[in-house]
Amino acid sequence: MADKPYTEEVNPLVGHVRSLFQQAETSKVYDEKRWLKAYRNYRGLYGPEMAFRDNEKSKVFVKITKTKVLAAFGQIIEVLFSQGKFPLGITPTSVPENIDSYAHINPNKQPTDESDPMSDDPQIKEVVQSVYGFNGDGDTLKPGATATDLLKTIAQDYQDLGFDKGPSPQGTPQIEPARIAAEQMQKVLHDQLEESQAITILRHVFFEMSLMGTGILKGPFTDSKTYHSYDTMEDEEGNKSNVYVAKSKAVPSIEAVSCWDFYPDPNATNINDCEYVIQRHSYNKQQLESLIDKPMFREKQIRACLEQGPNYQTRSYESSLYDRENVTNIYKNRFEILEYWGTVDKEKADECGLVYETESDIIHVNIWLCGNHVIRMVENPFTPVRLPYLVCPYELNPYQFFGVGIPENMQDSQQVMNGHARMAIDNLALSGNLVFDVDETMLVPGQDMKIFPGKIFRRQSGQPGTAIHGVKFPSTTTENMMMFDRFRQLADEATGIPSYSHGQTGVQSTTRTASGMSMLMGAAALSIKTVIKNVDDYLLKPLGNTLFHWNMQFNDDKPEIKGDLEIKARGTSSLMQKEVRSQRLMTFMQTASNPALAPFVKWHTILKEIAKSLDIDPDQVINDPEKAAIFAQIMGMVNGNQTPTGTSGQPSPMENMGAVPEGAAVTDPTGNGGGNIGTGNVPLPGEAGFASPNIEPGIGKPTQ
Repeated sequence: MADKPYTEEVNPLVGHVRSLFQQAETSKVYDEKRWLKAYRNYRGLYGPEMAFRDNEKSKVFVKITKTKVLAAFGQIIEVLFSQGKFPLGITPTSVPENIDSYAHINPNKQPTDESDPMSDDPQIKEVVQSVYGFNGDGDTLKPGATATDLLKTIAQDYQDLGFDKGPSPQGTPQIEPARIAAEQMQKVLHDQLEESQAITILRHVFFEMSLMGTGILKGPFTDSKTYHSYDTMEDEEGNKSNVYVAKSKAVPSIEAVSCWDFYPDPNATNINDCEYVIQRHSYNKQQLESLIDKPMFREKQIRACLEQGPNYQTRSYESSLYDRENVTNIYKNRFEILEYWGTVDKEKADECGLVYETESDIIHVNIWLCGNHVIRMVENPFTPVRLPYLVCPYELNPYQFFGVGIPENMQDSQQVMNGHARMAIDNLALSGNLVFDVDETMLVPGQDMKIFPGKIFRRQSGQPGTAIHGVKFPSTTTENMMMFDRFRQLADEATGIPSYSHGQTGVQSTTRTASGMSMLMGAAALSIKTVIKNVDDYLLKPLGNTLFHWNMQFNDDKPEIKGDLEIKARGTSSLMQKEVRSQRLMTFMQTASNPALAPFVKWHTILKEIAKSLDIDPDQVINDPEKAAIFAQIMGMVNGNQTPTGTSGQPSPMENMGAVPEGAAVTDPTGNGGGNIGTGNVPLPGEAGFASPNIEPGIGKPTQ
């Protein structure tokens, strides 16, 4: 460990970061040119390299690129967030470590710790003997509480009294600690993503991914969030009042990073291969000064930067992004800050006074530079060590760091469509007007050649109509628009986004049926499958892993969520059409209704998937297996019988399928529906078993 006082002289470190930034900036020039073309095609702007012929009058730009980009962006958002939940799930591993897969309540299990004073409590013994707490529950089951609450109490407070490891052999309710930890972790992650405005941030990432070919997400970082609450306070006289109390809590935060401001290692083809990355910031005076209050930032160096004044250097592409010929005025009051994530050797770290704990010769650091001042210098805080950036390509380029977007794929088609559109408009200007052929030798000299209604030309020779003759140019608009449509089809094929998927009319008559259009839309959805798979592999799953590690490292408030868990990205699973998915699930459910297959089917999972396919939140309408088992047992007790349970302690829905009500007369032994199934013998007035609001049971006389 090195612990040296901070030194004012940090020039070696500044030079090291500046040198790496220059290399990354130089290698990025080609990508910036690609992005600039893509941005201009999206905006419908011609670049300075476009040279128009002298006879070209029209400068029209048909923005088909914008339509395709927005269509791709909309499809991504629809696929990932149409169900209203973040497409990120957590499940326990196949063989979870340090946590049990199953545990069950043993009603006959007695206290093992005789020294425990609670073991002699008769109420506790009764609770242990009665799993559900109906026999003398006393104060154990509070008013308004449920049997589930009691089970949780037993699980938390009396684990040694009533629980055994492994599946339940008696058919009593069982719990799955690993699965419960996974569900709790999933809820925590979804809540954190919601609080951090993850969907809004990801919309920016997905849009830039569709446009430029690469989306970049940064984080998660530890941030402080203030929660508003009121506590009951009591003064010296015993008067109670609600007092506002602001509570802060550590939460993870994420942010979108523009590819224009991101400079990766030139020798890397993906974020995992990067030795370093640099992010460029543009801060105003207030933003730079606010860094003083953040942890590990050096006030003295920030004050020195503020005294020296703004130092932002504009880039050539920024004038095109802001539609300004000169952007100097925009950034004249801005500070350029470089945020470096990478490595430095141990010798240089010691020279600059960096505090670190690793014993390695290579130190992973985070350094912020403003001019020649180091305003932040710390060791990489993440465990395991990682670069806090996620880079997702729209279309993977195996030999380049940055991906390929929609505009680049259809760049040639866009240019040809623009050319034919311009020719069609120029031709319409010619073919829609007459061009005059004038023989001036037949006219009186000095006449004005302007033509307007009522114009008189004085002819001195020749036949009538021969001095001035109108010529009509042929129209080539049809040919030009045919070529336009052809290259629009090529744009559909190049991007994988057919025009009918974003509202183009004129679909073939054979596909105007509902089933035909459903097939076409299904095929169109498959074209974006690769993109969604990239989102799963390069963004969602790494984001889930980083949030998981953040909670394992920093979230000490919820120890119950920690375990041997696995992150699953569920973006690709949303590609299937909802109606098709629902139909397939119902078909599977019918197939599994065979009594021989029913014990092998996870009915709870099927019900949840059916609810999802119908845009219904399964957590709101479906009980988990433990609650279902409890309710089944309760209903059995209320009805005086025991509800059959499946192998997991959960009632099997298939065991009751086809059951005949008591008293029904089954006259068709084949089961084909020919009998009076479900009718039974209904008691008549005056008979036993008959009751109504006005007739006493078993008497048959109206009550007064």
